[in-house]
Amino acid sequence: MPPAPQTSTRLDAAHRIGREIAAVHAGDVDKNARFPRESIAALRDEKLLSALVPVELGGMGMGMMELSTICTALGQYCSATAMVFAMHQIQVACLVRHALSSSDLRAYLQSVASEQRLIASVTSEVGVGGDTRSSICAIEQTQDRFVLAKDATTISYGEHAQDLLVTCRRHPAAASGDQVMVLLKQGDFQLERTSSWDTLGMRGTCSPGFKLTSSGHVSQIVPGDYGAMSSQTMVPFSHVLWASLWLGIAIDAVARTGSFVRAQARAKPGVVPPAALRLAEVSNMLQVLRISTHDVADECERLMSSSEGNEAMLAIGFSLKMNNVKIYASEQTVAIIQAALQICGIVGYKNDTKYSLGRHLRDAFSASLMVSNDRIYAKNASMLLVHKDP
Repeated sequence: MPPAPQTSTRLDAAHRIGREIAAVHAGDVDKNARFPRESIAALRDEKLLSALVPVELGGMGMGMMELSTICTALGQYCSATAMVFAMHQIQVACLVRHALSSSDLRAYLQSVASEQRLIASVTSEVGVGGDTRSSICAIEQTQDRFVLAKDATTISYGEHAQDLLVTCRRHPAAASGDQVMVLLKQGDFQLERTSSWDTLGMRGTCSPGFKLTSSGHVSQIVPGDYGAMSSQTMVPFSHVLWASLWLGIAIDAVARTGSFVRAQARAKPGVVPPAALRLAEVSNMLQVLRISTHDVADECERLMSSSEGNEAMLAIGFSLKMNNVKIYASEQTVAIIQAALQICGIVGYKNDTKYSLGRHLRDAFSASLMVSNDRIYAKNASMLLVHKDP
């Protein structure tokens, strides 16, 4: 079935921004580890920062599948742009799916649509060993006001976002896993940088550590328990949108490789280059990655639109599927780009050719480290001890 005209138009806009703006600046963004301001500004102009905001609140009301395709499109041109876009949408998803009962937070989502506000995530914390489902910091509430301080190991594009969504303990006496999520709006918080961001790849996400201090009104606390929010929204959106943009990186790597092999074929008409067989293999790898990513995105969208979906998303089987798509996509993307590099050889290894794959590979290596695959495998191992279905 062809995409709806509106969906096609929005996807076309993402490709245009990617081709005309993101790709033009991607090398400089990477080289100087700077925020991709030009492409994010273009996404703002297209109102794509409110892609997930419901139509009645001024947004586009996109579903998971359409958003996934846009992340894939952006990933083909500049992975830092795609990652910033994806991480912002993950935060918006948490508010759309869990905060609409609050009139103040509904009004905030209207401002996301009207002002195209960029939201960053503050889930990491010094002292918890990378476990985002555990917090040391806590909300300290006095009547209708709160204060919150957090020592975050990383806040992606934190210095460039208008607002933050922060995880913390519900109150100072709460257990480490009894967490809530808090919206901090521009002017509510201060950031003190505690580390640098000079990395192998994903340099344009600008993700150093910060000490956060903040205060606000209790209406900024997102209703409900973060544990359920994580299972039903944060993890599914994170793993699907990350996988989607990694797919975009892999698509561009294979496209460059295909151009290289076709150039070889043109140099010797009538002769199939030896590299064509390797291209067929890497094309097969890409197809499997595409199918697996789209399959999980489609399942998530169906569950999120179902009355029984939230309950199903708390099941062990669903958690395993979400974890597995992240692991597979992160590992397969690297494998595809490495295979493509072997085909292109030195012209793919060099940074100054049209077949260059260095940035693709460096960016892809981050995928297994964004919530460590080893940590996810350990969680899967524990769940598989009680989950009997294959």
